[in-house]
Amino acid sequence: MARILIAEDDAGVRLLVSRALGLEGHEVTVAEDGEMALDVLVERDGAFDFVLSDIRMPCLTGIELAHEIAASWPHLPVLLMTGYAEQMEAAEDLTAIIEGVVEKPFSIAELRREVARILAERAAQKGDTADAPTAPHIRRCA
Repeated sequence: MARILIAEDDAGVRLLVSRALGLEGHEVTVAEDGEMALDVLVERDGAFDFVLSDIRMPCLTGIELAHEIAASWPHLPVLLMTGYAEQMEAAEDLTAIIEGVVEKPFSIAELRREVARILAERAAQKGDTADAPTAPHIRRCA
């Protein structure tokens, strides 16, 4: 299955999402904010199949993280999540660098479907159906 990095500052959401995707067989790494997620990406040279990030986080937002990822690892798909309507609108301008936005609250089934869809599309683009699921510069907080 896939190596997924989750960036989410809410501990409850982070735990729920990481467990849900881990139970699907994915290898999940978590970060408490965008800055930590970027540190992990740099440390591992972007060696993930997928990044799932909240938009509103301290230090480095999910939108800023998506820009950093697009600049350094353009092959790495990013799915954003948010509970704020105005952030959904801001994310619409990112269609060239993100796979979409999941609106909170979401169901685990909805999240799993979105992740599976994106991973399947990426696998099909690579012609790699074996891994298809079934069904840098670091900015610091001031």
